[in-house]
Amino acid sequence: MAEISFPCDQETVKQLLPHRDPFLWVTRIVECTPGESIVAELDVDPSLDIFKGHFPEYPVFPGVLIMEALAQAACCCLLADPDREKSLGYLTGIDKAKFREQVKPGDTVRLEAKILKANKKFCKTEVRAMKGDKVVAEANQSYIMAPVQ
Repeated sequence: MAEISFPCDQETVKQLLPHRDPFLWVTRIVECTPGESIVAELDVDPSLDIFKGHFPEYPVFPGVLIMEALAQAACCCLLADPDREKSLGYLTGIDKAKFREQVKPGDTVRLEAKILKANKKFCKTEVRAMKGDKVVAEANQSYIMAPVQ
């Protein structure tokens, strides 16, 4: 993989993550210190099929997908570290999760992650999703880092 610079768009995100549509939830990376912290964004597309069934009269982006977006952003931060072996991050835990604001079609959500502890096989993070100056969701997440076969 070529050295990645930040900020970057979704095409570069695809160099870090194996996720693709319809399950890629990082639109761009605004800033990143690989292995330490990241600020990314998700543009919530109003045409997503999930809005046809998740409260169709009052569409809301699911909280579980906000958690997934935060996990993907955190894994981008880890996988951008040139010293880390090629691996995949698997979400294994969510602690102290709180959901504070709704995310609606057309919103842009800022995804923030701070790496608290990491080694080759495990990572623990503090994550927060923001909409403007309001906290949408926050949690501590953990991941198993598995080598790519």
